[in-house]
Amino acid sequence: MKKGFFIVVAFVFGFMGMIRIAPKTVEAKTTFVTIGTGGITGVYYPTGGAIAKIVNKKQKKYGIRCTVESTGGSVFNVNAIMSGYLEFGVVQSDRQYQAINGSPNSEWAGKPQKNLRAVFSIHPESITLVAAVDANIKSIMDLKGKKVNIGNPGSGQRQNSIDALTAVGIDYKKDMRTEGIKVAESAGLLQDGRIDAFFYTVGHPSGSIKEATSGKRKVRFASITGVDKLLAKYPYYAKAFIPVKLYPGAVNKEDVMTFGVKATFVTSAKVPDKVVYAITKEVFENFEDFKKLHPAYQVLTKKGMLEGLSAPIHPGAMKYYKEVGYRR
Repeated sequence: MKKGFFIVVAFVFGFMGMIRIAPKTVEAKTTFVTIGTGGITGVYYPTGGAIAKIVNKKQKKYGIRCTVESTGGSVFNVNAIMSGYLEFGVVQSDRQYQAINGSPNSEWAGKPQKNLRAVFSIHPESITLVAAVDANIKSIMDLKGKKVNIGNPGSGQRQNSIDALTAVGIDYKKDMRTEGIKVAESAGLLQDGRIDAFFYTVGHPSGSIKEATSGKRKVRFASITGVDKLLAKYPYYAKAFIPVKLYPGAVNKEDVMTFGVKATFVTSAKVPDKVVYAITKEVFENFEDFKKLHPAYQVLTKKGMLEGLSAPIHPGAMKYYKEVGYRR
C-alpha cells in the first residue's frame, strides 16, 4: 500500500515538475493609447481615426493599439493629456501655444503646461462663420443684436470666435445674444431658427457645415475681415478662405475671406519615446495613404506638417525627423 502511495506521489510531483519546466508561450505586451479628438461631425474625429487606422495596421510590429475618443475639443484634450487620461490629442495651434506658454486670458493663464509636447501639424482650419440668409448677416460686423453660437467652453473655436469679435469691436457678452453650445448641434439649431449664425473653426469640407448648408433655411458664409492687427499680434493666426465649391447648398458664389489656425497632434513628455516614434514614422511613411483618408488633408505636405508647432517636439518624433533629415 505504502509503495503504491509513494509511486503515485512521485508521479504527481514529477508531472508538476514537467509543467514548471515546460516552455511558456507569452503574447507580446500591447500598449494601449487613446487619441482625443472633437465632435464626431468635425474633422478632428476622423483625423484621430485616420492616425489610429494606420498605426493599428502595424500592431504586431510595435505592440501598440490606438483607440479614438470623441471629446470637447482642444482645451479638454490638452488637460486630459496632462492628467494622463489621454496619451495623444488633436489641438488647435493657438491652443498649443497658449498651453505651453500659460498665456494670459487663456485657461492656462500663469500655469504653463511644461510637459506638453508637439508631434506634428495636420490640416489647416478656417474660422468659419455660417449665417442664415434671412438674418441678413453678410459679414462679422452684422452680428450685433443677433443670436450666435460661439462654441462650448473648452473648445478651440470659442476663443477664436471671441478673438475675431473683439478684433472688430464687438463685445460678445453685450452686443449680441451668445450661445455656448457644442458645434455638433449648431447646424440643427440654425435650421430650426433657434440661432442666426454660428462660428466653427474647422478643416474643409466639414460634415456639420454640409448639414447646415443643405437644409430648407438658406445659408451663407459670412466674411471675417478687419482683423489685421489680430493676425500681427498672434503668430498662430493667418489669413484663409472658405472654398464655397465644397458647399453647393450655400448661396455664396465666391470664396469667402477669413483667417485660421492649424490642427496639431500633441502628446505628453511622459509618453514613451518608442510609442511616439512608431506613430510618427507610420504616418509619415504612409503619407500618401494618410492624405486619402479625408478631403481636408489634400493640401498637406510633409514640410507643412512641421509648421505651426510651438511646444517642444517630443524626442520620439524628433528621432524620426532626424533619421529622415527633416528640418523645421
